[in-house]
Amino acid sequence: MLGGSSFGFRFDVRAHQELKLREQEKEGEDTAMETDFTTIDYLKEGGARQREAYDELTRLGLMEALASHKPLLAGTIPLGIDLLGSDLDILCEVYDFDRFEKEVREFAGGQPAFRCSRRTVNGMPRFVASFQSGVFPVEIFAQPLPTTSQNGYRHLVVEHRLLLRMGDAGRRTVRRLKAAGRKTEPAFAELLGLEGDPYARLLELERCTDAELDELVEGARSKWS
Repeated sequence: MLGGSSFGFRFDVRAHQELKLREQEKEGEDTAMETDFTTIDYLKEGGARQREAYDELTRLGLMEALASHKPLLAGTIPLGIDLLGSDLDILCEVYDFDRFEKEVREFAGGQPAFRCSRRTVNGMPRFVASFQSGVFPVEIFAQPLPTTSQNGYRHLVVEHRLLLRMGDAGRRTVRRLKAAGRKTEPAFAELLGLEGDPYARLLELERCTDAELDELVEGARSKWS
């Protein structure tokens, strides 16, 4: 009999999650360098999870299939603060949603757990498709905006600048907050003492000089050092 109780063993989900979290931290996915997020080439030189993401995107051919829509990878995986189950978030610039949905369905409609939807938020239309590819959930997010102007990419760039200053200890603390249930932007806002809407406050930091970000991070460093 292979029942866990017969061997006096009980699988502890929380302990397993904490172990995987420590393994990610040990990788030290140090992004203390200038990174070109307009390609996915940097993933090849990243941590194990980032290299795995590169291999999956390459195998799938997703960036090539979406090339005419200027796709960019956003989210937490590029920053090395992802958790198990984090999405590969692909941003696209799209103006003809009917045509784009047809393209996505033809390319990814047969993938496990495929679904798509459209809605308008704050007057801005958006299209979202999601599916599973290997070990990664994938989300394709499209708006009629250049991908470098979409909030997902803007947050990515700001958070990268912050993590360069926060160091490995800051990165580990962000990841631990996320493991405890925080979303990414609220986790950053909590650590940096930013009040109000965390998504808007993070975008405001785009205008900060390097010196201003240095001052902000140094003033909050005791929260993760």
